[in-house]
Amino acid sequence: MSLLHQDSLEEIDDAARGEEFTKGTSHVVWASIVAGVLVSIAIALYVIAGQKPPAATGEILQVWAHPMHVESSGFDANGAPMAKESFDQLLVFALVRLHNQSKTPLFLHQILSNMTLDDGIHSSYAASATDFNRLFIAYPSLEPMHGKPLPIEATLEPGQTVEGEIITFYRLNKQQWETHKDLDYTIGFRYQPDLKLTPSGPVPER
Repeated sequence: MSLLHQDSLEEIDDAARGEEFTKGTSHVVWASIVAGVLVSIAIALYVIAGQKPPAATGEILQVWAHPMHVESSGFDANGAPMAKESFDQLLVFALVRLHNQSKTPLFLHQILSNMTLDDGIHSSYAASATDFNRLFIAYPSLEPMHGKPLPIEATLEPGQTVEGEIITFYRLNKQQWETHKDLDYTIGFRYQPDLKLTPSGPVPER
């Protein structure tokens, strides 16, 4: 065999080995990609399987606003004359339904309404049962809006649903209220994540 022929065979062998090496590398790359995809799918399935539904669900059945201009009587608690005071306030009424879909009792802790205005978010806690009833005594004209109050410190047993009215107060006048952008409610339970509820549709005035 001539030296030229031998050199040609060596070049062919080297080319073949290079092609085989390239093919092998390609297989490794594809295997790595497939393995990565399978691992990602497995992680996603694990996370989804580990997620639990929220302990509570709820909805805002009705919501309405009532602007009020308030003026004091000009007398203190003892009947002595005092300077009159006047201010604007907004009462926001909401009929709320809550449901415990967990297997353990839920302890309602507080309800917070959040209103977005031009200057930011304004928040107000729902009135306690005592303040709820006092409001209608102080302002008899509100009696047509008097519903069954939702107990702010209620305990919801597994599978139980509670429904009732709440009232929140804002120091706003009618013009400020009309510029609001959003309104939502944060329902707080002890030892559980908060539940956020948003009314569907616009909030009418009454």
